[in-house]
Amino acid sequence: MALKMRFLYYSGKSKMKVISEAVKAEFDLSQNANAIDIIPPAYSCENERLVILAVTGKSEPDDILRRFCSELNKKKAQNVALLVDGDEKLAAKLSEVLKATGTNYIDNVKYVKFGGIPFLGGKLTDDEKSDILKWVHDIVDSIQ
Repeated sequence: MALKMRFLYYSGKSKMKVISEAVKAEFDLSQNANAIDIIPPAYSCENERLVILAVTGKSEPDDILRRFCSELNKKKAQNVALLVDGDEKLAAKLSEVLKATGTNYIDNVKYVKFGGIPFLGGKLTDDEKSDILKWVHDIVDSIQ
C-alpha cells in the first residue's frame, strides 16, 4: 500500500509509541524514516496524503500542539485524522484549528482511554490494536 502517510503523536504515554509502530508495520511505512514521530516532528510535513495525529490531553490543547495543528495546511497535509486519548472537548478544539487551515479534516475521530495500569506498561491488548488498526484502515479507504 503506497500511501504517503505520517503518524505523529503528542503524549507521554508509552502506548502511543507502540500504536505508531503498529501502524508503521501494518501499512509498510518503513521506506519513510520519518513516518512516525512526536509533535512537533523533527522533519516538517510536506505533501503528505494523510497525517494521523495521536494526542493525549483534556479540554484545551497546549500551545505547542495548537500551533503545530494551525500550521498543517493543505500543502503539508491533504488529510488529517485524530486519535484522542482524552475527552471530546480536546478533539473539538483541535478540529476547529485544523478546519481553519484548509486541510481536509476527517471527522471520524477515534477515542481511546489508556489508563495507567503499571504492570502493562506500553503494551497494547490485541483488541486495542485491532480496533485502532481497523480505524486507520477505514480512514485510508475513505481517502483513496
